[in-house]
Amino acid sequence: MASFTATSLSMIALASPSLVPSARISSPNSVSLSIKGRNFPSISLQPTGRRFQVTCAAKQETVQKVCDIVKKQLALPEGSSVTGESKFAALGADSLDTVEIVMGLEEEFGISVEEESAQSITTVQEAADMIDKLLQSKC
Repeated sequence: MASFTATSLSMIALASPSLVPSARISSPNSVSLSIKGRNFPSISLQPTGRRFQVTCAAKQETVQKVCDIVKKQLALPEGSSVTGESKFAALGADSLDTVEIVMGLEEEFGISVEEESAQSITTVQEAADMIDKLLQSKC
């Protein structure tokens, strides 16, 4: 169980302490857990006004593939910085570019993205999170 306040985070083991051997806080906005040698996706805290929204981050490999596809689709120059936080609009993408990015993601990952979901994607991280969610639901 985790409890959050404005500036603190406390982790409480509900079972035996050996079940929660490792909790890593890499920044005030990110927590990674490892239980019995099994790593779980990072939990990101995103400020929304005075509250935090807890989300599970996509795998790093997924984020990197999405970054590569975005760079290719937008024909960004070599060395351009694209990260999970990068917004498509800030990278110069218009609505047609966004559709082409989604089509590239569908082809690369073998998924089908509903039009409604595709329209709500604005950042690389949102795209990667959606892909991981779709891939998990396929299994």
